[in-house]
Amino acid sequence: MGKGGRAAVAIQPNKKELTVKDAELPKYTWSEVKKHHTPQDAWVVHQNKVYDVSDWYEHPGGAVIFTHAGDDMTDIFAAFHATGSMKTMKPFLKGELIPESVEHKDERQREFEQGYRDLRVQLIKMGMFQSSKLFYLYKCVSNLAILTCAICMVFLSESTVVHIASAMLLGLFWQQCGWLAHDFLHHQVFQNRVYGDMAGLFWGNLMQGFSVAWWKNKHNGHHAVTNLHSTSAESQDGDPDIDTMPLLAWSLRHAQSLRELEKDGKDTAVTRFLIKYQAFTYFPILLLARISWLRESFKAALGIGAASENAKEEFKRKGLSYPIAEPLLLLAFHAWNFALCCKFGQWSLAYSAMYYFTAACFSGLLLALVFGLGHNGMPTYDAERRPDFWKLQVTTTRNITGGHGIPQWFVDWFCGGLQYQVEHHLFPTMPRHNLAKCHELVDSFCKKWGVTYHAADMVDGNREVVQHLASVSHDFITELIKEFPAM
Repeated sequence: MGKGGRAAVAIQPNKKELTVKDAELPKYTWSEVKKHHTPQDAWVVHQNKVYDVSDWYEHPGGAVIFTHAGDDMTDIFAAFHATGSMKTMKPFLKGELIPESVEHKDERQREFEQGYRDLRVQLIKMGMFQSSKLFYLYKCVSNLAILTCAICMVFLSESTVVHIASAMLLGLFWQQCGWLAHDFLHHQVFQNRVYGDMAGLFWGNLMQGFSVAWWKNKHNGHHAVTNLHSTSAESQDGDPDIDTMPLLAWSLRHAQSLRELEKDGKDTAVTRFLIKYQAFTYFPILLLARISWLRESFKAALGIGAASENAKEEFKRKGLSYPIAEPLLLLAFHAWNFALCCKFGQWSLAYSAMYYFTAACFSGLLLALVFGLGHNGMPTYDAERRPDFWKLQVTTTRNITGGHGIPQWFVDWFCGGLQYQVEHHLFPTMPRHNLAKCHELVDSFCKKWGVTYHAADMVDGNREVVQHLASVSHDFITELIKEFPAM
């Protein structure tokens, strides 16, 4: 079992002593690399170099490093990291990969991978990763205007209808806060990543009650291994965004994944019920999404729990990047939110609860609708048989277009850049205002290489999601009857 991560951290002051000539590096086959796929025994490949990052929870980006344990991280590393970041990896260098041992890559595949790496270079030269500060100033000011309107509607009116409209406007404000925090924390706006984090703390913790640390752990993992099922229970190479069992299952394997936790190897009655009716419970579940995320954020920021074993170990070993600001700003959010939802104590408990849950549930629906359209109902893969970076991101992702009477300008505003979900997943640090132009180049590249590229409007997209859930339910029940006919 490798101990590269801890060993490298321990000897980092003497990094130069670890540098060896390439000729002296041990050679490893792809099959050998694949054996090291757990956080405790993690090897990763970058540009045919093998690195042992075992147990390296202190990685600046956290436990996301383990999503590519036993795999090639070349392209996801380029997508997320600033220039020069590979210097940090020098202490972890273990050897070289034997390129010929990667049997699943033929010459055309290698040319394809070089092609999308060249496209990234082209986009950098075009200035597509440079942000417009005026655009983001406009987005911040206009979003605060939505909050201002919601507050005025509470304090300047006694009408219940107006108050319900105010709650829905507050929910919309939180949804738009999500897109702003998303952009800042993906470092689309500032080259100095501390500035991005500060803006993320404002729009995330203070304005909408979502912990930056919780979000980064979950969202970065999602980007790295989109729609992947984990290799094993010990691995951390599965997408946390589809870790939704037993409420929702996105494939037959996913629906059956809890059996290994049961002594009799069978699904519980609760699991069978939920999967059977998931096409009907999908939208009601989305209504509660924000409340669940608030709970997980509160636990993460105050150090009283974590949403996953991955997050638990990361927070325990690495801690919060902003241990004072995170909890204080989160508590400040709940304070102003409480004051608004009860109109500084002027409303009854029941009326205050009505206002709060209207805002929270409406916001959860608006957020999750966009998230859901992005990936739900699209192909899922087993982590050990994942395609290359480009094909993974493109085939698991759905772009959102105007249609069914919904104009494109509204989709562009409402989705906050995630209407170009494919382009965002390929280039997560690209500012949203450049994604439309990037889309033209990506679309052309996909057509040239015959890669599936999918887009749907908001009506057809949601129909696809529900139909997919119904299909998984049908397959699950069918297999259940075949395996346990006496039930």
